[in-house]
Amino acid sequence: MFFEIVLVSVLVILAIVAFSGKKHKGVIVYAIILVVATISSYYAISALNSFPLEWQFSGSLVMGVITLKLDALSAWFILIINFIFLTACFYGYYYLRSYKTTPLNLTMHGVALVLLHFSLLLLTIVQNGLVFLIIWETMALSAFIAVIFEHEKISTLKAGFNFLIQSHVSIIFLMLGFMYIAYKTGSYDFEQMGIYALGGTSGEKLILFLTFFSGFAVKAGFIPFHTWLPYAHPAAPAHISGLMSGVMIKIGIFGILRMLMIIRPDFITVGYIILFISLLSGLYGVMLAIVQHNLKRLLAYHSIENIGIIGIGIGVGSIGLGIGNVLVASLGFAGALLHTLNHALFKSLLFFSAGNVYQSTHTLNMEHLGGLIKKMPHTTILFLVGSVSIVGLPPFNGFISEFIIYSGLYQWLLNAGMLPLVAAIFTIIALVLIGGLAMLCFAKAVGVVFLGNPRAISIDEVHEVPTLQLVPLYLIVLLMAMIGFFPGIFMQLLKAPLVLFVGIEPASNLIHTEAASSLQSISRASWVLVIFVFGLFVLRMLVTKKRKITHESTWGCGYVAPDASMQYTAGSFVRSYTKLVKPLLLIHKKERKIQNIFPLGGQYETHPYDKLEKWLIDSPLLLFRSFLGKFTFLQNGKLQFYILYGIIFIILIISIPIIYELISEIGGYFKQL
Repeated sequence: MFFEIVLVSVLVILAIVAFSGKKHKGVIVYAIILVVATISSYYAISALNSFPLEWQFSGSLVMGVITLKLDALSAWFILIINFIFLTACFYGYYYLRSYKTTPLNLTMHGVALVLLHFSLLLLTIVQNGLVFLIIWETMALSAFIAVIFEHEKISTLKAGFNFLIQSHVSIIFLMLGFMYIAYKTGSYDFEQMGIYALGGTSGEKLILFLTFFSGFAVKAGFIPFHTWLPYAHPAAPAHISGLMSGVMIKIGIFGILRMLMIIRPDFITVGYIILFISLLSGLYGVMLAIVQHNLKRLLAYHSIENIGIIGIGIGVGSIGLGIGNVLVASLGFAGALLHTLNHALFKSLLFFSAGNVYQSTHTLNMEHLGGLIKKMPHTTILFLVGSVSIVGLPPFNGFISEFIIYSGLYQWLLNAGMLPLVAAIFTIIALVLIGGLAMLCFAKAVGVVFLGNPRAISIDEVHEVPTLQLVPLYLIVLLMAMIGFFPGIFMQLLKAPLVLFVGIEPASNLIHTEAASSLQSISRASWVLVIFVFGLFVLRMLVTKKRKITHESTWGCGYVAPDASMQYTAGSFVRSYTKLVKPLLLIHKKERKIQNIFPLGGQYETHPYDKLEKWLIDSPLLLFRSFLGKFTFLQNGKLQFYILYGIIFIILIISIPIIYELISEIGGYFKQL
């Protein structure tokens, strides 16, 4: 009955999208997503108020009963998914107007968006492993179609298929986990999985959790499962990049948290494993982001970095549960859950802003950009706000969640033994380093793209995007500011999801801790400073309003012929950093040295590449191709050889039964002896 209802509903919705006119297609897609988001958000808010919901449907002999359960954890992710989808699709409606595309392409894109939204929501509530896999496959295929919107580009198709292949690597791990549970319990139901895990050995639970973790880590983008992100995000349209980074990779985080709840493995061991992988992800992600020249590729590597920060929170929370310190567990999981929301907000804001840049300049190469603040002031401000938030500076939301994670680490330090003390100190240092490197990266991005003078683009052709296209971006900024100014409200909302991990009393006491009160004070002091500075600018404008303003050339240090090429480039801005971490990065250089006295004809380019991708993907593929190359002599183009292959195949087919009978007779003869 469940599948019949879902299938009929989906077919009706997709038929409406497919047969609607080109002019109204975008409006219909948005209306469908709005209706689904409104209904699901209503139930999610009820679940956050400690009223979980559960539905049961009769399945089949293979699947068994299909249970849908909307608890507080599901509700938190559903609300994130719905908000980002509504803002992304509103933005995408105007963003896609600049594309001259066919009605079929728009139809496929609209269908993919509806399916992606629907599948993400279902993944948060379904409690049956086999159904979960079917929906997971639907999510992967719909995301693939959305990514390859510009399928006429070879690079886009390559990125799309890379994403699709690695998505199926994720499915293999998940399938192994669910098949093992079905073999042991005879059921795909999550409740039966929990009952079985409760009586399982510590090693068995650890292996089972790590199997699921590997599957979800591919989707989340943890190191070393991250290599699809830097290709898929730049290839997709801006609103799809925002959706992928904002909510789709978060379904991997949801899966990890759900399996922690169900399997309940050795939390200390699992916590240290997650912490180690997360630290690698955070550090490696931001290190590679700094040397990128493509703006969306830079943002993609920062998704890996922030997934690492979320993972640090999960790791700290797990260790807190393992050592019985509920305050450490509460702060760790609270920081992870809130940073999941925060990252969805500021990363979608940054991708939408990057989409504005691409739409106006037709390039994302930072070496070609510059001076956009003069023509795109709104986009510049929005990107700057997102940059301040993503590096964890007050008063915006990124600071709030990172402060909570820091508080969990400091609480862990208080009663830690020698080994945990070293781990906690190293984690704090790594988190500080991640934040510092992120500041360097976004100082480069903002400075090179929006300040200075244009390098290879005509600034006269650059213009701000339509006002309505900016509306969802300002809505995101409004929510970011609310989290920064009223962190207590959002910590109160986190109470219901935290109950699932740490219990009722610790979750209730979280908002009354010293960390929470300090956070509120710091946040409000920061906003007072922001308002004060803004007031000074307003006062300056009023004072200088009637004064005559003259513009003079900047002093050129005696050089009388300055041009745009004298500015910092994206590469030269971080040259000192690049030299420092050279052994850890792989950077290809293209250089043409200056031969004459005057600097004419010189060229210097750098092209960064992921060293882990080379080791884990490129090198094994080259070895495999080399191995297959040894058999190319079989395809020599001569007809007589192909006839010979056919004869050999027929002889083998005939011989196998004869050989089998002979072996059986010989075996029987020896048995008689």
